[in-house]
Amino acid sequence: MWHQQTVTLPAHPRGFHRITDALVKALPEIAELRVGLLHLQLLHTSASLTLNESADPDVRHDMALFADRLAPANLSGLRHTLEGDDDMPAHVLASLFGTQLTLAIRDGRPALGTWQGIWLGEHREHGGARRVLATLNGE
Repeated sequence: MWHQQTVTLPAHPRGFHRITDALVKALPEIAELRVGLLHLQLLHTSASLTLNESADPDVRHDMALFADRLAPANLSGLRHTLEGDDDMPAHVLASLFGTQLTLAIRDGRPALGTWQGIWLGEHREHGGARRVLATLNGE
């Protein structure tokens, strides 16, 4: 089976947000697969997708703190500022964290580790809704 669709996520504030459940809910076709792959491609250049520890919200807080220090919005010398001071740092973070994930599917669910979850990294203050192109393949 091949299935592809765009999932629109609601706007999130700057930071890291667990989106595992929202993606699985938006893709009921996952439940039909015994074994397969789910490829996720974020269709934006100022946000990211990552897989990380998702049980303790302090991890998401600490990742946001690290990201803000790694690519601060007020960095002097940036030239790409027409869309705001946070835009270029958001592009840097999207490149560093990445905008794609490929996950194994097992028995109708993403095959995640005990503590793992799929995160949206929102790197803009007002990034708006985000679109994820999801491609499923399996049997």
